[in-house]
Amino acid sequence: MNQKMTNYRWTICALLFFATTINYVDRQVLSLLQPYLSEKFHWTYSDYANITSAFQFCYAVALLFAGRFIDRLGTKKGYAWALILWSIGSMIHAFANSIGNTLSPLLSAFGIVMPVSVIGFIFARFMLGVGESGNFPSAIKTTAEWFPKKERSLATGIFNSGANIGAVVAPLSVPLIAEYFGWEYAFIIVGAIGFLWIVFWKYYYYSPEKLLEKGKINEAEYNYIHSDTEEHPIENDVKEESGENKVRWLRLLAYRQTWSFVTGKFLTDCVWWFFLFWLPVFLKSYYGMTGTQLMMPLAVLYTMTMVGSIGGGWLPVYFIDKGMNIYPARMTAMIVIAVFPLVVLLAQPLSSISYWWPILLIGIGTSAHQAWSANLFTTVSDMFPKKVVASVTGIGGMAGSISGVIISKVGGWMFDHYSTLGHIETGYTIMFAFCAIAYLLAWCIMKLLVPKFKPITDI
Repeated sequence: MNQKMTNYRWTICALLFFATTINYVDRQVLSLLQPYLSEKFHWTYSDYANITSAFQFCYAVALLFAGRFIDRLGTKKGYAWALILWSIGSMIHAFANSIGNTLSPLLSAFGIVMPVSVIGFIFARFMLGVGESGNFPSAIKTTAEWFPKKERSLATGIFNSGANIGAVVAPLSVPLIAEYFGWEYAFIIVGAIGFLWIVFWKYYYYSPEKLLEKGKINEAEYNYIHSDTEEHPIENDVKEESGENKVRWLRLLAYRQTWSFVTGKFLTDCVWWFFLFWLPVFLKSYYGMTGTQLMMPLAVLYTMTMVGSIGGGWLPVYFIDKGMNIYPARMTAMIVIAVFPLVVLLAQPLSSISYWWPILLIGIGTSAHQAWSANLFTTVSDMFPKKVVASVTGIGGMAGSISGVIISKVGGWMFDHYSTLGHIETGYTIMFAFCAIAYLLAWCIMKLLVPKFKPITDI
């Protein structure tokens, strides 16, 4: 009766961590090579914005369908297909110019005229966006399957810290690969790593119900996983495997809880996208930094974000241990976190002292974003049954990516405009100001939409 609990769920969490690491290394290669590629192919800020927006737009639309795809196909197969698609998408960036030469005459026939290189990179980013859209719906769904509610924000914080590791690994490796082997091999080598992960996923991942049957986990862990859910565990796992759990999107959009998550993603995801794709551009504009010069500052900044990701996942657990219920603990943690990005307002005024001031201050802001994100994702599995977690995550993710498209296009236009006027710093002042206040604004709207914890039980 006092059986010692197995801990296989943390093996699953490790798999999610490495997948998310690969995900962020793949998407960051372009931004790290932007200073070189923009000179090689003569891109304007708007050209680069069009390329990054293509990824974000495709990622946004695909996220809506990715959640449904994962819910219907199942976590194991769905996640594997996502890795295959985005790994191929990453690798074909190396052939972007050839792809552009092939597609350019076709697009010209429809009156669409763009530089050949831009066309090729847009195509590659579309492919990458389709595949990468499967990562977070799959990971959040897996977390809901394998962790009790009280541990989900911690598990989410741990696997989401893979984004930070990926953001650290990328600047330490991509410029070196590009310098010694050529920019094309940076995309090829990084993209190929995803296929290695699939081997481990196929071997180690099964539903808790199946691994209980196989003897890989014991009843103590299985019961612990389902200890704070009203869903019948075995019945739910069986339905998940058979694909019986299907709920229409329109029904999900009828809930305030869905719109709370959508609002949180729309107002804050764009901040992360902005820093991910435009921070190397900022460092080049202000300090003339390119290539391997970007390695150390970006590695330091994204190392800081790991603290936020894991600490943000731990913070609501602290409040729960103090006697708070899950939703008040989550929202209390999120309002505390939302205050920290305000330091980004100081990044530009202090930038004349040293580039380390904006790096450290923006690092605090991105660290807060990851802490926020760990809790925001978990609000879905807190309030929705497991069968729709990936679908709701996909809807919110789409909203976040659309906001990423908007901020990238606005940024590209703004930087071109103010660069022409001779004071590009005005563009950064406006963008940094929004990045600083976005989280407080999002929290207030989320609290208005869902003032008290109200789990969905009628679907």
